[in-house]
Amino acid sequence: MDITWLGHSCFRIKGKEITVVTDPCHPSLGYSLGKLQADIVTLSHFHPGHCYTEAVTSEFKEVIGPGEYELKGMFITGIATWHDDVKGQKLGKNTVYLMEMDGMVLCHLGDLGHLPSSEFIEDVGDIDVLFLPVGGVSTIGGTMAAEIVRRLTPKIAIPMHYKTSALTRELESIDKFLKEAGVKEKISQTKLSVSRSNIPASTQVVILDYTR
Repeated sequence: MDITWLGHSCFRIKGKEITVVTDPCHPSLGYSLGKLQADIVTLSHFHPGHCYTEAVTSEFKEVIGPGEYELKGMFITGIATWHDDVKGQKLGKNTVYLMEMDGMVLCHLGDLGHLPSSEFIEDVGDIDVLFLPVGGVSTIGGTMAAEIVRRLTPKIAIPMHYKTSALTRELESIDKFLKEAGVKEKISQTKLSVSRSNIPASTQVVILDYTR
């Protein structure tokens, strides 16, 4: 499986047979997605930075909201959460997605705005790859994101939704999260290739470069 960060909360996840795109973002945010090809597109909520499906030029199946989905032989579970820490009173709802793909479990937190409950942690179970926001302002910040990593104990944690040179909106940088997560060297890579054979035994933070 190859994972590429396309900016903000958008990733292209290319499996053996299926390509998934998560939360495609509007060009006004500063990220250029180009013309994307995908079999499945997941949308965590309907804010412009997360639902620009116009970027996907191929035919695709759209996954929106809580529920269980079986698409093209892939299982996806949407879990209802909130975009803030006051049960959606400020920013509304958010959907977290669990994706079973190539023998691994991936979890995309979307714009989660609160610490997960013990029930949520039990529901998600063991996570191989976790995509989590770390930039604060409209979602969880670095300190809370690091705590979520400790609670969910994924094998790989990939930060997203933070300030970059391309982003036109104000968010916190990735630095606070890295410090709180105990990451001493800020080393990034253009793509992550992962499989059951090379997944780490304990949690590893992987920083992906925005691919223009």
